[in-house]
Amino acid sequence: MPGPGSRPASEGPIPHLVLANVAKRFPQAASPAVDGVSLELARGEFFALLGPSGCGKTTLLRMLAGFEMPDAGSIRIDGQDMGAVPPYARPVNMMFQSYALFPHMSVADNVGFGLRQAKRPKDEIAARVAAMLDLVKLGALARRKPGQLSGGEKQRVALARALINEPKLLLLDEPLTALDRKLREETRFELVRIQRRVGITFLMVTHDQEEAMSMASRIAVMEKGRIAQIGAPAEVYERPANRFVAGFLGAINLFEARVVAATNDLLTLDSVEIGARLTVTHDRVLPLGTEVALALRPEKLSLARMPDSRWNNSLAGTVRGVAYRGEASDVEIELTCGKIVRATMANIGGARDTLDIGQPIFAGWSGEAGVVLEQ
Repeated sequence: MPGPGSRPASEGPIPHLVLANVAKRFPQAASPAVDGVSLELARGEFFALLGPSGCGKTTLLRMLAGFEMPDAGSIRIDGQDMGAVPPYARPVNMMFQSYALFPHMSVADNVGFGLRQAKRPKDEIAARVAAMLDLVKLGALARRKPGQLSGGEKQRVALARALINEPKLLLLDEPLTALDRKLREETRFELVRIQRRVGITFLMVTHDQEEAMSMASRIAVMEKGRIAQIGAPAEVYERPANRFVAGFLGAINLFEARVVAATNDLLTLDSVEIGARLTVTHDRVLPLGTEVALALRPEKLSLARMPDSRWNNSLAGTVRGVAYRGEASDVEIELTCGKIVRATMANIGGARDTLDIGQPIFAGWSGEAGVVLEQ
């Protein structure tokens, strides 16, 4: 059966990368590392595999590179089956988390290493190395050794070395992990700029939700060797397919409930957990009595001393804690039933200063703000 990333058969162009029911189990493992993954990437796409440690994303990356062989399924690049193609002959390069630069070589020699291995003419190597160093803005550092570079500069050298052979597919294994927070944020934009400039398909593995959502045009969230959901970052974040995706991709408030009324695209939910009835829009009618969870992102909650007439839902509670994060503050609210919910407030006009620990508060939201999860 086709997986979440597959497409119906058509007579359109062959997808750039196709994984069809790929599976891998390691000896003595209780469950498969990769369990029937199907996925298609378009040429020039920036795609991210996102998930916690042990979900199978790195194993999948290694199979694409040829370092591991699948037990079942197939991997095709531009229609060619990679099953019998060794790693060195695949139109794929991999940028490792550690960067794996040669410490005794200069920046220019590191970048040109692959071309020298391919025995390209010296003048061609020099010209292509210079062009690649200009692309990653390291032309002035060509003669330096890796030990004389910052973390961000090493990362760009590794990227230039991976790109210079013009692979059809570049695999990035946690590419920003070794950088500090500020440099990671700056480098995200730089990587996306370079990817758009060269037009090579990027497939990135990461456990960092912000990294995946800010860089990739599409993401696949993996859970226990399978793809739990695939789509554009905003789609996956705003409309998670299940509780795992909702909880992994950012903070979430979950209210256990059951459907007690349904009209057109509007559902009424009864939540015994919090002793309240909730109204939410939903794209299909669910049978009465269906057990669901209402998922609500913290930034979708509004806070006020009294309920607002514009809210479809409101809950009473008290402020339990406020965590200042610069541009925003996270607010913990203890509902009258004892459940803790979290709201995020933008720090505009000293909003944080208006909240005191123990202060009575109402949290409210519109019917469109929540997502009904049936799983």
